[in-house]
Amino acid sequence: MKVHFNRLYPVALTLLVLGACTKKETLDETFARINQEVLQNSKAYSTLNEATSTIGHRLTGSENGHKAEQYTFDKFKEYGFTDVKFQDFEVEAWSRGDISVTIDKEKVPAVTLGHSPVQADVTAEVVDLGNGLEADYQAKPGAAKDKIVLIYIGLLDGSDKGSHNLHRSEKTAIAIREGAKGVIIINQVSNGVLLTGTASVTGALIPIPAVCIGKENGMALKEKLQKNKKVSATITMTNQSGLIKARNVVATLKGSEIPDERIVIGGHLDSWDLATGAIDNGIGSFSVLDIARSFMANKLHPKRTVQFVMFMGEEQGLLGSRYMVSEAVKDGSIESIKYMMNLDMTGNPVGINAGGKLEDTTFYKTVGLAIQKVDTIFKNKFTNQSGLHSDHQPFMLEGVPVLGMHSNLERSIYGCYHSDCDDFKLVNETHLRNTVRFGTMLLYAVANADKLPAIKMDSETTRQFMIDNNLKEPLTLAGDWKWKD
Repeated sequence: MKVHFNRLYPVALTLLVLGACTKKETLDETFARINQEVLQNSKAYSTLNEATSTIGHRLTGSENGHKAEQYTFDKFKEYGFTDVKFQDFEVEAWSRGDISVTIDKEKVPAVTLGHSPVQADVTAEVVDLGNGLEADYQAKPGAAKDKIVLIYIGLLDGSDKGSHNLHRSEKTAIAIREGAKGVIIINQVSNGVLLTGTASVTGALIPIPAVCIGKENGMALKEKLQKNKKVSATITMTNQSGLIKARNVVATLKGSEIPDERIVIGGHLDSWDLATGAIDNGIGSFSVLDIARSFMANKLHPKRTVQFVMFMGEEQGLLGSRYMVSEAVKDGSIESIKYMMNLDMTGNPVGINAGGKLEDTTFYKTVGLAIQKVDTIFKNKFTNQSGLHSDHQPFMLEGVPVLGMHSNLERSIYGCYHSDCDDFKLVNETHLRNTVRFGTMLLYAVANADKLPAIKMDSETTRQFMIDNNLKEPLTLAGDWKWKD
């Protein structure tokens, strides 16, 4: 039998071509492809615009909140996800009613802080407790007893350099412990901007009324008190509290090689009710939604499973993320969660923050350099720090490494968070697109890594990490410090 090699040549050529076509794509090539697709097709800006204009605020448990949950569920389906689920939870939640604040018989514009009593009518002398930190109370022993305390939400000019600020809820917790009858918090944003947000470290109702007043009125009041003038204030309010139903929205993309290992990326979908929550946290959650779209559009199939999560209830005490983690602890699946990436008010990223005990310190710098090749707007800033009060917290307390991105947005934009000026007009389309571009690249790099740069910390390592990041005091105030010292 004669073999005619000229007849086999086309077959060999075809096999060579197929081999070339299946050549493994480099990270640089993948990033370039992601970049081009997102620049051309990103939907983050248009979907956030649509949601803020047709739904409005996204308060957990409200009709608007339920509409937002359904909206993002439908978008995940539209983008091609077949595994999209609601994760239902029921908790006690809070909503505002009426408020009146008078200081020396003059009515002062104010907003109620979340989880204040359902009803309150308090009149008392006002005492200035500075930043509202432990040191301020130690400097004036017993001064808060039966008084309405006045505290600044940030750190006042001239504060000790070693001072670490606390969340408004933690400052309120100290005031309650010291016997205060009410709390007036001064906002740090100029032009009379009023800020809301929870004043409860646990998500339960607090026993005293807590309100926020504008910076100008607050500083004028401080000046009056500094002149040793006695000032009386009356706080009257009504609010609502009760069981509500809410839903995290979870879209799952199964891993191609290690499907039992999960990378969770999330952003809280809920917002406070004074505005539409475009910045807090529309720019974060709708970036997560568009990163999910980008994964499908670019046919990205990383080795590990990726879960894209729209968390509800963050503003009222991390309700949705606490529930997800508690369920994962109960059924043991927490061990499969290898990383949690959180986008909360993230915009125009210029770097990476990786919280946890890193075993490979070069991984993120290498990924950052690859992102820089795509666009030098990304500065490859890197830190290894962790904070609290967002949806990464419950994961972090279980030792799960957490991941975020350093934003580069104007401070004035953040000044509107939790306020009535948090409107879509603050959203910059280019900045939002940058979050999606760089966020997709970073998430893919982690989910597809041969070896993860950090592993889940054991209990003692997690404890020490909290201490090293100055988180023991706030966690203790909130009742979240689970270690016995």
